Amino acid sequence: MTYFKKSFPNYFYTKDSTRIFYATNFDRTEFDPKKPTLVFIYGLLCSNGHFKYQLPYFDQLDYQVVIHDYRFHYSSSQDGDIKSCNFKQISSDLKELLEELNIPAAHLISHSMGVNISLEFTKNYPEFVKSQTLISGTIVAPQDIMFDTNLVDVFSPLLKELTQKYPGAFSNIWKTSYMNPLARFLVFDGGFNTKTTTQDFVELYMKKISELPKELFFHLLEEMKNHDIISYLETIKNPTLIVGGDKDKVIPNYLQQILHKKIENSELYIVKDGSHVPQVDFPEIINKRINRFLNKH
Repeated sequence: MTYFKKSFPNYFYTKDSTRIFYATNFDRTEFDPKKPTLVFIYGLLCSNGHFKYQLPYFDQLDYQVVIHDYRFHYSSSQDGDIKSCNFKQISSDLKELLEELNIPAAHLISHSMGVNISLEFTKNYPEFVKSQTLISGTIVAPQDIMFDTNLVDVFSPLLKELTQKYPGAFSNIWKTSYMNPLARFLVFDGGFNTKTTTQDFVELYMKKISELPKELFFHLLEEMKNHDIISYLETIKNPTLIVGGDKDKVIPNYLQQILHKKIENSELYIVKDGSHVPQVDFPEIINKRINRFLNKH
């Protein structure tokens, strides 16, 4: 799917020889250090499709934009030890990508698990961050708070055991769930504003999930659970915009309040009737709010 007027897809290899896919809306030989550069960072088992309304908007406004796939995701390499797909390594890969493109610093725009990656990156490489926009993130274990309950933590080990016991059956479910009307409805109702988001978007989202290794889900859930970032939040001084939906059923809204309280140089924007994916529910409102924030920094 093309999000830019002109797209320049490419690959580069990290220091540990992992192939990382990326795309820009500018020819790397024509990069302009005087113009702002945006880097979009997607969530757990998501894709750049979760920014389908943001990417063309900021492209039209003449921002320089970078998107990429993490290791073990989509067009990037899925070889090697899946444990290397961790927040510290993904952050390092992103730093290498910015260096590859000779980008001295960028504005990060992240969603859901992407917030963990953005925070990890900003903690480790603050000089590379002009600002960060954090949408619907959590700094505590999602297993403990998703849907305002700990049911995910209770059932996740059981589900993992079943996948190991019946790998063939689970692989089939994993690859075909997007064709199941009930599964589509549960995802649609649980994660989106059903009045503003189409089921076609949800079906495409679930279809993209089926392209990923099923082991990635459990591994990244554990990464989020073990991500020790809370104690570092007060050291982050980069300008930060925190966005959440007041009807987010996946990540309770008080998590955004905690982020705002802990990050000194931050602004908080709560979207009325917004779900876990407010940038899809109300793209015009979100785009304008992010752009206003970017213009300040």
